[in-house]
Amino acid sequence: MSPPRVAYILLWFPLSSETFVFREVVQLMQQGMPIHIYTLYGAALKGCSEEMRRFSGPLTRMGLKAAGHVLAAFFREFRRRPRAVWKLMREGLFRRMRGLETLGENSWCFLAGFYLAELCRRDGMELMHSPWSNGPGTAAWIASRLTGIPFALTGRAGDIYPPDGVLAEKLRDSLFVRTNNNANVRYLAEQCPPGQGDKVRLIYNSLTLNRRGESAVSMRPPYKLLAVGRFARTKGFDVLLTAMARLQREGFPFRLTLIGDGWQHWRLHSLKQRLRLETVVDMPGFVPHDQIVRHMLTHDMLLVPSVVHETGDRDGIPNVIMEALSNRLPVIATDVCGIGEVIRDGETGLLVPQRDPRALAVAVRRMAGDRAAAGRMADNGRALVERMFDGETNIRALRDLYVSCYGAWKEARRNDDRS
Repeated sequence: MSPPRVAYILLWFPLSSETFVFREVVQLMQQGMPIHIYTLYGAALKGCSEEMRRFSGPLTRMGLKAAGHVLAAFFREFRRRPRAVWKLMREGLFRRMRGLETLGENSWCFLAGFYLAELCRRDGMELMHSPWSNGPGTAAWIASRLTGIPFALTGRAGDIYPPDGVLAEKLRDSLFVRTNNNANVRYLAEQCPPGQGDKVRLIYNSLTLNRRGESAVSMRPPYKLLAVGRFARTKGFDVLLTAMARLQREGFPFRLTLIGDGWQHWRLHSLKQRLRLETVVDMPGFVPHDQIVRHMLTHDMLLVPSVVHETGDRDGIPNVIMEALSNRLPVIATDVCGIGEVIRDGETGLLVPQRDPRALAVAVRRMAGDRAAAGRMADNGRALVERMFDGETNIRALRDLYVSCYGAWKEARRNDDRS
């Protein structure tokens, strides 16, 4: 069966922090999947690689410039079917959300869903897919309800933890729900209505770096430590800096390179100064994704101190873990969500409890003190991620999921029409 024409619905595309989504789209298109990207916000190309900037596939952006079209589409539908629109508003708009940011995003995406419905009809889309289950998932859900075009979701991390006010309805009405780690399979199945848990499917992400090498893992003092990620509440970089202060007090020779930026920028820089880490911690800011490899090849280990925020927000499996292991860089990480599916303690890396600076410092000493064991774990980790996150295998599985689920839906519709 030929693949359906798929609408990929996102807030932004491409986005520097979502290289895995970009790689997914590109590889699906290379597999012959006809994809049209619809973004609910405008362009955000800062930090994107040249490859991302050169993307030339079908792409329609909304954002503020489309506000008039969005409102006009909403009122057109309201005049045509006022009762149906009021029902949608009761289900999807007047719901308690987990914060003001989520409320604002969901409200815009709810309204944008009306314009998205018109665009998808115009462009002949046959299936909608949102790679995130929060705001973009809301827009896909609304557009599907208005058009009858089926939609699917991917649930990853902060988009499902904690669930937003309409996640249950989106899961209920979706054709299928894809997730990229096994921990989420159980969680999302529990969020689905009774009897629908089997619609949750596990397909891991693909490795995102085109260029890979091999870390030397020299393990000579001063030991070169690396951490990479958004400066966000789930990354645990405050715990990381506290662990570095402990190592400094103990006289352990090291230098940490902490790459990233975000809304916790000033907080982390202030903590670095307060802990007197200026001579041992470098914070170069944001580094484009295609330049991360050179850092991985010149450091001794990667530290991933992810935490579960008090709201329930958390990482899934940070892609930087797979990228590091694919470059044979040893990894120390916290046992949060799906991380333990990749970092198997003592086999493919070291796992430590979250929010425990002492345990993190002890693990750094352990990794640095046994170069042979570090190299063995890195070798095992590379073999594991090349198997679990193989691009050809996982993209084929994702393409097959689209084709089979859409084919089954279409056949069911034919049978309903006959009866």
